[in-house]
Amino acid sequence: MSEWAMRRFWTRAEVAEADTGFTVTLDGRSVKTPAKALLAVPTRGLAEEIAAEWAAQVEKVDPATMPFTRMSNSALDKVAVQHAEVADMLAAYGDSDLLCYRADHPEELVLRQQTAWDPMLDWAADALGARLVPRTGIMHAPQDRAALEALSQKVHALSDFELAAFHDLVSLTGSLILGFAAIAETDRPEEIWALSRVDETWQEEQWGFDEEARDIAELKRQAFVHAFRFHGLATGKQV
Repeated sequence: MSEWAMRRFWTRAEVAEADTGFTVTLDGRSVKTPAKALLAVPTRGLAEEIAAEWAAQVEKVDPATMPFTRMSNSALDKVAVQHAEVADMLAAYGDSDLLCYRADHPEELVLRQQTAWDPMLDWAADALGARLVPRTGIMHAPQDRAALEALSQKVHALSDFELAAFHDLVSLTGSLILGFAAIAETDRPEEIWALSRVDETWQEEQWGFDEEARDIAELKRQAFVHAFRFHGLATGKQV
């Protein structure tokens, strides 16, 4: 049995002002989240992207083609009701951050990790007030508690919409530091994403690539870039 899908019933999808920001209306009727809350977002730019997604639907609504709507729904229905729990989960990445787990051989990979990742740890020490220390090997070694607390406070300070985007930025890379670099827009999202793929890129250079794995990686890259753009729109950095 095929899943039920909402059919398009509207002619116009438009942005409208709301008490808590901006919403999207379909022929004058406000869009609601799956939990029946008003789909209200913090900026007009983000609302315009959501309106464009609804306007682009044809006969049936396809959520897979509506990433801005989906992430806004998550911010309102999930993050807003468990903000502290989500923040704690993401802050925990700091104690096992991808950038801190280094190979001890071969020399080429060791050097490549140092070249790519040490500048990001230096940036975090300066910009975030948290110095994380690299470890060799895969065994866990706790980071400095004060550094982790500084990072945790910054995660908890993010708004619901920021945290919804931050969730994907961190979980897709395995790095709290790269997540912070993304929302600080220290570089283009593709270049920050590439930093999370140093090990995989090196392996591909040595042994060739697996087509299925590459396809999965590309989907993750697209999701990372989307989360980057969502954060920019939600905070008014991008239009």
